[in-house]
Amino acid sequence: MTAAAEPWTAGPGAGEGLWRPTSGCGPDCLPPPAAPDVSRLRRVGRLLGVLGMLLAGAGLAVLLPLLSAARGRAASRGWARWTLRTLGVRLLVRGRTPRGRALLVANHVSWLDVLAVLAVSPVRMVAKREVRSWPLVGALAAAAGTVFVDRSRPRDLPATVARVAGALRSGRSVAVFPEGTTWCGATTDCRPSRGFRPAMFEAAVAAGAPVVPLSIGYRYAGDPSTLPAFLGAETLWVSVRRVLAARGLTVSVTVSAALHPAEGADRRALARIAEAAVRPAAPTRRPTLAHLPVPAATSLCGAAPVSVAAASVARPASVPVRRAGRRSWYGTAPTRAVSYQDL
Repeated sequence: MTAAAEPWTAGPGAGEGLWRPTSGCGPDCLPPPAAPDVSRLRRVGRLLGVLGMLLAGAGLAVLLPLLSAARGRAASRGWARWTLRTLGVRLLVRGRTPRGRALLVANHVSWLDVLAVLAVSPVRMVAKREVRSWPLVGALAAAAGTVFVDRSRPRDLPATVARVAGALRSGRSVAVFPEGTTWCGATTDCRPSRGFRPAMFEAAVAAGAPVVPLSIGYRYAGDPSTLPAFLGAETLWVSVRRVLAARGLTVSVTVSAALHPAEGADRRALARIAEAAVRPAAPTRRPTLAHLPVPAATSLCGAAPVSVAAASVARPASVPVRRAGRRSWYGTAPTRAVSYQDL
């Protein structure tokens, strides 16, 4: 059954402004104000360079339909890497994403996360609707095919999930931040209480696409840092200025082994497994599946997918692991209705 044909529901009491993801992070999660590491001239140069890269990105978005798939991916990846370099941010990548379509899921710390993901794999992004109104950035995101989520209208969730599933079926990879909000990444007390939201995982199940967890982290002057974090009521400009003034900022992206959901797999269990792969050390709810994937920094090209076996799933009608050659799958019989709690 396709995503569009499934009996979606908006959930009881799903109304305007009902759901908003939040984290426990506040201004105290950011480093104290400090003198800029780079000169004013260097900061102005970085800012002008980034504006130039944004304009170049707008031109690239127009040209992408005219380029071959391979050249388009290379151009998009190169644009993201050069933009990070212009900002003075060094990129470290451990592992590789699959060459085919996939749903990439990552933790969310900063607006820099988007550039880090695009630098690893050219994908369509899923973003909150508010990004569409950001000057220049919003227009660029729309031109690049970003799927915007209106978090104040949970009844639109089924259509949004169907759009993501359609992109996956067409062979495109899609990236999403399932936490639904940013947090500092430094303490488990701050992270969103409900963790990875399972809605978009239903798109991967419906499209039969693998899910690839990405772990994003930041270091400043060699040490883990919350300096690039974009939190709460802070404006984008304040966060950008802090990044422009920093020297020795590094973003690392660790690619975990791909998860291959079976037909009719439980999206909630899939979300919990992906979350554990991204943050294996973070305390989470009691696991419902065994044999969690190890988030090792290994190449996924040509490698067999990770085996994920069913254990004590808190749902009826669990099914055993299915194996096909070197390919291993997991699954449980889910309910196909997606409610606002899944967003």
